[in-house]
Amino acid sequence: MASHRRPKQPSRTRVTVLTTAAAAAVVLSSQAANAAPSEKPGKDEVKAKVDKLYEEAEQATEKYNGAKEKQEKLQKEISTIQDNVARGQEELNELRDGLGSMASAQYRSGGIDPSLQLFLSADPDNYLDKASTLDQLSGQQVEALKKIQVKQRDLAQQRSEASEKLKDLSATRTELGKKKKEVQGKLSSAQKLLNTLTAQEKAALQEEEQRANRTSERQVLSGGNSAPASGRAGEAFAAAQSKIGTPYVYGATGPSSFDCSGLTSWAYAQAGVGIPRTSQAQANYGTRISSVSQLQVGDLVFFFNDLHHVGLYAGNNQVLHAPRTGTNVRYESMSTIGGPFMFGVRV
Repeated sequence: MASHRRPKQPSRTRVTVLTTAAAAAVVLSSQAANAAPSEKPGKDEVKAKVDKLYEEAEQATEKYNGAKEKQEKLQKEISTIQDNVARGQEELNELRDGLGSMASAQYRSGGIDPSLQLFLSADPDNYLDKASTLDQLSGQQVEALKKIQVKQRDLAQQRSEASEKLKDLSATRTELGKKKKEVQGKLSSAQKLLNTLTAQEKAALQEEEQRANRTSERQVLSGGNSAPASGRAGEAFAAAQSKIGTPYVYGATGPSSFDCSGLTSWAYAQAGVGIPRTSQAQANYGTRISSVSQLQVGDLVFFFNDLHHVGLYAGNNQVLHAPRTGTNVRYESMSTIGGPFMFGVRV
């Protein structure tokens, strides 16, 4: 007799899981269908991001400049020490040769033991420490041995100093490489953002910048209440003016390209004044001016809390500077630099 069993019903739990999954699928499908495509950032948003990247690149640039300056200084110091060591070694060899000649002559006359010559030329420190043997030496020989001792110690100290500086140089070169990569990375990211703009958007940004430049130039030429440049500040300012339109290149000190502190250090060098290479070091060079109203044309002006940007005061709240990658040396309002004015320095 056939069995008539009722079909097995799905469990309540299974039904609930399946129902929930189906509902979720419907919701996700609906969201995917209704989701708006991601909007391309506008030129103002791109400009803001690019300006931020350029600011970070300039911060890294000043650190790069500092590491590069330290590297060059260490290389000069090491070269000087190595030259001194080479000359000192020649003097030491001459002293030893002279002492050996005295010992040989004394041996031929029968006045000194033959083994003494080895002591005199190979280990004068150890020999002199043996005070009981000094009666075997002439006063001239004792004096020669003392000179050899001093020269040996001096050379050992200089070699140790050179070794430490070589280690420092190696670490500085590593730091220099890191900062260079950091700058290049920031600039690359900025360029990728700029490449997302249309030709029309790029032209609009360029026109805005040129309009601002023309406004700043008119402000400078009008003079206003600003004290005119004079003396070495005047000479430095005139030198910087002659470079208007020259491109910004990080790490550059002129005369065909500049970064911010490269321009200011080059300009003052034309006036016969050697100021430090980096903006942070330049900030501590002259007399600090805290108020914009007290600034004179040609004074150094510093921006941002870490002082990573510097220019020359041009009068009427304008600055003459090398702004950033993609721009040239130009006048610009102090209010549009991108960071707060911190103080000025009169060189």
